[in-house]
Amino acid sequence: MDFEVMIGVEVHAQLLTKTKIFCGCSTNFGRNPNTQVCPICLGMPGVLPVLNQEAVELAIRAALALHCKILRRERFARKGYFYPDLPKGYQISQYEEPFAAEGILSFERNGNCKTIRIKRMNLEEDAGKLIHEEDRGSLVDFNRCGVPLLEIATEPDLTSPKDTHTFLAELRQILQYLEVSSGDMEKGHLRCEPNISLKKPGQSEWGTRTELKNLNSLKGVEKGLLFEIRRQKRLLESGQPIRQETLLWDEKREIALPMRVKEEAGDYRYFPEPDLVPLVIDEEWIERVKRSLPELPDDRKKRFVETYKIREQDAQTLTLTRRLADYFEEVVKIHSDFTLAANWIITEVLGILHEKNLSIGDLSVTPARLAGLFHLIQDETISKKMAKEIFVKMVESGKQADEIVRVQGGQIRDEAEVERIIEEVLKGNSEEKVRYQSGEVKLMGYFIGQVMKRTDGKANPRMVNEILRKMLEGNPQKSGVQKK
Repeated sequence: MDFEVMIGVEVHAQLLTKTKIFCGCSTNFGRNPNTQVCPICLGMPGVLPVLNQEAVELAIRAALALHCKILRRERFARKGYFYPDLPKGYQISQYEEPFAAEGILSFERNGNCKTIRIKRMNLEEDAGKLIHEEDRGSLVDFNRCGVPLLEIATEPDLTSPKDTHTFLAELRQILQYLEVSSGDMEKGHLRCEPNISLKKPGQSEWGTRTELKNLNSLKGVEKGLLFEIRRQKRLLESGQPIRQETLLWDEKREIALPMRVKEEAGDYRYFPEPDLVPLVIDEEWIERVKRSLPELPDDRKKRFVETYKIREQDAQTLTLTRRLADYFEEVVKIHSDFTLAANWIITEVLGILHEKNLSIGDLSVTPARLAGLFHLIQDETISKKMAKEIFVKMVESGKQADEIVRVQGGQIRDEAEVERIIEEVLKGNSEEKVRYQSGEVKLMGYFIGQVMKRTDGKANPRMVNEILRKMLEGNPQKSGVQKK
């Protein structure tokens, strides 16, 4: 039996602030356990939280980009629950008065445009982290306590794991463009907790919903949802009940296991945070943030297609990250062959970044240096094949293209020299020459290969092709070679 699927997601994005949301402790990742803590984030008696203004501004940026209605007056609340990594016994979050609400995020998949409603957006603090070790039991690291989070909750508008994957990818890209969050799921800077429920076709009420946790990648989200949908289908088909519970995704075994019975809002005993005054956001603040917003990915992709006349697929790749898009635009400011720049960045630049596990910001070849390499291709100082080899040397040595060419030499563009080499190739391959002249024109590639082999790939390909064709067709005078 086929079932209808309903998915809603809660996303927790760590905000790109230098310090925590209610104290001055650092948010740096990977430091030694319990070294980035203070009495405030450890919840010591008598301490008072102070709201981080930068966290609020980043939340405003995200709310504007997602077309949310920013509530002008918000109040923080205490969300009470007891867990070893929550030293205060409650989390400062928002409930009845959220930061923003009623937003949308649209995306395209398989030619269809889908719009997902954003139900609410909250500012809150993160909890700590439990580290489970077989020989020492469970340890707790409080470094993450108080790290600022933006919670984004959708309406249950998603209907498949693949749509959920696409939605999260689009959301992460927007947050990265805005420099609101790094979106690094491996470091826990972006966490997704989907809720799933099913119903039989024609049935009015949806079944019991479950929640998935510990999803550390977009592929993990998709796999976890597929597992849970299949599990719920099996239970419904056999007439067994589905418990409202939170499930923990085991990435290695690719199964979800029960973690706890799912809580309702009332279980958290929300009440207004008495140590923080209400947050009031005026129109002037919103307008100032709005003016600072960068061009968003979809808008930039459309502009790339219209302005640079490149393929939509290439524009999609070039706008994957803001830094990559910036890199491309810096290159084409200097070298105006847009197609060459797009193709080269997509193949050679991204290829070497993937090979060396680097980001575009780590690349030693600046846009100006890459444009300089393109100039050498354009004026035929080097061939495209040579350019690829030179680019690798630029990455490894940090030198400019013209420096490398001065040492190893550029293309052979002397016509007499090219003609001499071609004559030698034709003399050494007289049988192939006769076959070509008898109609086996595919041998042209063989002759070009032999010439390039003799010149270590340095002969100008266009010149080789022109001269070789004229000599094989019996018009050596046109190529500058004298008959003997």
